Amino acid sequence: MIYALIGFIVMFVLMLVVGINDPARGTSVKGWCYQWLVIALIFDGIAVFSIFYQNIILTELLLGISAGAATVLGVHVAHHLQEEKQGIVHEH
Repeated sequence: MIYALIGFIVMFVLMLVVGINDPARGTSVKGWCYQWLVIALIFDGIAVFSIFYQNIILTELLLGISAGAATVLGVHVAHHLQEEKQGIVHEH
């Protein structure tokens, strides 16, 4: 259980540092997207490694990372819903 909590905290804090809704610290949108991509690929690597080696600690860590990623995605979507409610339009 402790490893799942650690995974959740690590993922949530990492996403706060990268920027959940907007690029952090002057990062371009392109750079921000690449940061998210790298994090996703690392997450995939941990999943494959965990499943292949059936490592309990990594599996619990993966559960926490998954929960953290899902929570961050929920925060991101809620932000966009709030913007839509306020009539804020983003140009891409």
